[in-house]
Amino acid sequence: MTKPAGRPRAFDRDAALEKALAEFWRHGYEATSIAGLTGAMGIRPPSLYAAFGDKRRLFSECVQRYQETYGAATARALQDAPTAREGIAAMLRTAAADYSDPSHPPGCLVITAAANHGPENADVEAELRAQREATKALIADRIKADVRAGRLPPGTDADALARFYAATVQGMSRQAQDGATRAELEEIAVLALRAWP
Repeated sequence: MTKPAGRPRAFDRDAALEKALAEFWRHGYEATSIAGLTGAMGIRPPSLYAAFGDKRRLFSECVQRYQETYGAATARALQDAPTAREGIAAMLRTAAADYSDPSHPPGCLVITAAANHGPENADVEAELRAQREATKALIADRIKADVRAGRLPPGTDADALARFYAATVQGMSRQAQDGATRAELEEIAVLALRAWP
């Protein structure tokens, strides 16, 4: 006798994940409730738990989705350019466009989703910090490669420059959340590039 198949899911998991991502992006991890998530996703709590585990695991999956979609463009802009300066310029321009895009919440999920959290959610902040640190390391690696290639002076402090441009990107995210336009964010990018050695 064959075992009856389980009931198929009554919702589109990918579409639900996108809606959860937008909730976390809009409100941050801590302020996003299960009721808010299930309302946005159009599912009931048991379906959320069955499909995604719990809020914490759902958040990690949303961060991964964000990095593969919305967040991928800035990293690609940095990596694809022939020099570090061109890569950072492209990264800043892309951030200005993405952070102010009206088709989704403003700013960057990885920068803002755990801006305010209690000690019980320190692991959420640690997860996002690791993502930000990886981006900072990528910037530093591009700069160090240009120092080795002779495109930058030998004494260039690649780590300090990487911290500066990471801080610029983080500030642009906050400005976008405060209502800055793409043109205003692009002005920040232009000014930041004047610090290039």
